[in-house]
Amino acid sequence: MKRLGVSALLFGAIGLLIYAGLYYGAEQLLYRTGRSNPFFKIATAAEEGFDWVILGASHAMPLDFADFNAGMERETGLRILNLASPGTGPLYNRFVLESFLREHRARGLLYVLDSFAFYSRAWNEDRFADAKLLRRTPFEPATARSLWNYTRNEGVDFRAVLDFATGFSKINNRERFQRDTWEGEAQFDRVYRPSAAAVKKRIEYLYPEPAVAAAFSRYLEEFRELVALARQRGIRVAVIKMPVPAQFQSQLPNEAAFDAAISRILVSQDVPLHDFTSTMNDPRFYFDTDHLNRAGLTEFFARQLKPILASPSGN
Repeated sequence: MKRLGVSALLFGAIGLLIYAGLYYGAEQLLYRTGRSNPFFKIATAAEEGFDWVILGASHAMPLDFADFNAGMERETGLRILNLASPGTGPLYNRFVLESFLREHRARGLLYVLDSFAFYSRAWNEDRFADAKLLRRTPFEPATARSLWNYTRNEGVDFRAVLDFATGFSKINNRERFQRDTWEGEAQFDRVYRPSAAAVKKRIEYLYPEPAVAAAFSRYLEEFRELVALARQRGIRVAVIKMPVPAQFQSQLPNEAAFDAAISRILVSQDVPLHDFTSTMNDPRFYFDTDHLNRAGLTEFFARQLKPILASPSGN
């Protein structure tokens, strides 16, 4: 029995060493293939301070496709870090902002607003446990502690902490050798052909369940706390709604009520809201149902976004 116990301990130790080696290798590979994950960008940011940090979901992500972010920096002379990620609501974005502020600072925060992210935990609590995000998130003890706090205080599934701490998703990432890019980036120069069926499918995906007042109130409060956090750190905040085609906009549920609720929060925080939803309807400016392509984003930046970024007040 003693020999059996020693053998079992030895076997376990060897197994742990192998796992640790795999974990280390996966973590190193992450730094070679990283690209769009917000925590990867924070960990590899060459500078401590930025003029603007961008948060939001996929509508904000094209601002960092290809060389577009570098182009905005050249045009404005500003340092800009885009920390948006697909399908993320205000709870996840607050988590990202807190992580950024631990070792970095920013003069301005540009939040790209999407109503879908305020109606479901699918875009908030559940995003923390999404393997696609976890497998590209570098391990940092501070991030692990923060994630643990979110499981205790914000209803995030404990499995997110377990996955992050053990590196399970990283080790089992079938796309480990592929660069971490959102699928939309490959379509950046594409021109969209309008499709009512595609719009319907997209809306059903973004709004998977009927609006619930309690959930809406919760995520409005998370957004208010995010804005308050930035303001407490002396960061000016600007909030924008990106242009979308009229065909898509007309299908958004409860949008007027959403705009009214958000406006009340922003007015109380003295934060400007720039609603560009209806400013660019031409399909040639989009690569799919609701995301600006390179031509559309170039036009949008020149006409509307550049003045906001260049303004000392963000107005």
